[in-house]
Amino acid sequence: MNIKKLISLDSPIRIIYHKIKAVIASYYYGFPSKWMTIIGVTWTNGKTTTTNIIARALVQAGEKVFMFSTINYMMWDETYVNNLKMTTPDPFLLQKLLKEARDKWCKYAVIETSSHSLFYNRVWGIDYDIAVLTNITQDHLDLHKTMDNYVKTKLSLFRNLIRFGRKQGVKKTAIINYDSAYRDLFLNETYDSLYTYWSDLKVDLRPENIKSEFDGTSFSVRIAWTDMQIKTRLRWDFNVYNILAAIWVLLSVWIRPEQIEKSIANISWVAGRLEEVDNLEGIKIFVDYAHTADALENVLSTVRNIKWVKKIITVFGATGDRDKTKRPIMWKVVSELSDVVILTQDDDYSEKTEDIINDVRPGIDRKEWEDFWIITDRENAIRTALVMAEAGDIVLVAGKWDEHTMITNDWAIIWHDKDVIWKILNEIDENKVI
Repeated sequence: MNIKKLISLDSPIRIIYHKIKAVIASYYYGFPSKWMTIIGVTWTNGKTTTTNIIARALVQAGEKVFMFSTINYMMWDETYVNNLKMTTPDPFLLQKLLKEARDKWCKYAVIETSSHSLFYNRVWGIDYDIAVLTNITQDHLDLHKTMDNYVKTKLSLFRNLIRFGRKQGVKKTAIINYDSAYRDLFLNETYDSLYTYWSDLKVDLRPENIKSEFDGTSFSVRIAWTDMQIKTRLRWDFNVYNILAAIWVLLSVWIRPEQIEKSIANISWVAGRLEEVDNLEGIKIFVDYAHTADALENVLSTVRNIKWVKKIITVFGATGDRDKTKRPIMWKVVSELSDVVILTQDDDYSEKTEDIINDVRPGIDRKEWEDFWIITDRENAIRTALVMAEAGDIVLVAGKWDEHTMITNDWAIIWHDKDVIWKILNEIDENKVI
């Protein structure tokens, strides 16, 4: 019997247990965050991309940086895969890595900070200096129960900025996406510096003259003392706003505008964010982490706007042991914006794949075998999509992003969507799949 399953997610026992671990870890490793500028990135969608953009741009500017995100972590000039299946790790590991970063004289730490880590106090003892928020949409209600609770958990990172001790020459700074539905709660807190961004005229930083090409994006931004011309190999409009958040972070730590332009121009890609998989079949294949209704809508709307697209085939599933209420909402979005839908397995954890799929299905207005298939084996689901696709089609494989494992009911297995896609493409090229 799994004792952890008997204790509710919001039980005081869990909360106290995690806080005790964080307190012990902080004292054991000597509160290393006090000697670095700590940048926390939190929201529902896009935080991994922005975390990576900030860290890479700082490195491009010649700074020593530690970074931890959902898919990877960085220690100065080395990057490693994050196979922990956690956005923000156990406090003993995080504090250990922060101490290592301090010992290597890293000046900055960029930490993707999840609502779980805030709720359970896993980041207790980390003195944040800059907090970034871009959007909040429904997720993790299995833990937080309501959106109000979810938002308040995110807000705690910003409220605590001033409560953390100030470091010499570092201002407590909040960077807020003005388009967020809950922006006023964040804007009304007290900070040393507050910056906003989006396309609204009221914001401090907004993009102008956006030009999206298939090989990159360019736009201009105007700040009080200069204009900046941003050219990036990162594609798609949603990355414009991830870059805006990163620009404000970089400006707030006194990186020169011309260096910011250069740094962002040198960032070629972020793994898994609407990442294209090359092939010889004349189709466009993308992998993406989208696992909420809002993220799926953004990604599918983006690819649907590609002028030459014939039809969109989407492969997706829902994660087990997570917010069940979002599952049918995800289906509705995918159904409305896809021509063909293949519903399949994601990480199961303790739930059965079939049970998860049954939670996704309510309200489905399609009949099976009529542009809608349920294929529980994820590899076979992807294989079906690729064999079905014709030249000019788009295949979107959503949910697993650049993750390198998949959690079944029994154990974690080695899994990587791109590797599976390449394997199947090789089968197709060798006429092993017809």
